[in-house]
Amino acid sequence: MRTPSSPPSPEGVDVVLPCLNEAGALPWVLSRIPPGWRAIVVDNGSTDGSADIARDLGATVVHEARRGFGAACHAGLTAATAPYVCFCDCDASLDPALLVPFVREVRAGEADLVLGRRRPQSRDAWPAHARVGNLALSRMLRRRTGLRLHDLGPLRAARREALLALALTDRRSGYPLQMVVRAADAGWRVTEHDVPYRPRTGTSKVTGTWRGTWQAVRDMSRVLAEPPPT
Repeated sequence: MRTPSSPPSPEGVDVVLPCLNEAGALPWVLSRIPPGWRAIVVDNGSTDGSADIARDLGATVVHEARRGFGAACHAGLTAATAPYVCFCDCDASLDPALLVPFVREVRAGEADLVLGRRRPQSRDAWPAHARVGNLALSRMLRRRTGLRLHDLGPLRAARREALLALALTDRRSGYPLQMVVRAADAGWRVTEHDVPYRPRTGTSKVTGTWRGTWQAVRDMSRVLAEPPPT
């Protein structure tokens, strides 16, 4: 992984954007980063020039050779330097500007981790099999932690040092869930807010197919099987 050398966010917020061949979506996504925030695009092996596009548009680019959503997210987290870190998909399905009230809530001490509950804006925004998998995992999460969440979406915000202290180890699709499980085990206050969810730009690498959804559910099921800390 290459560590970025660009200056830190003057507003104290870094936005981690895991990226694999998102050349078509990057211009819109980066244009929606709130003023004063720093975008950290983690290139996970793109072959379409995504890294160059992101760099030309002013983003900090980190290269993570190990494939996997969790690997890319964690590389961005370790590269971040701001007190607050956000995560957002890089496919234009979610608007990074929606993170502003999330950070405000964490900064005010009203929550430790804020998640976006995806609300599809069209029928093709969220495939049926992906919704079913997400619903099943949400119910399993409730049994495991007691958290009454409806979604395990990628739009989220928290304090950087607290996230690092969770010592997340999953480097595949289970990373977002492991973050929530370990946060719950640590006694964090976790909140959830509705966010619009639009059809992505390009082809999904995870939940766009039955196979990808099944792999994600399997990764996350392993996370839920981890015993809580003693």
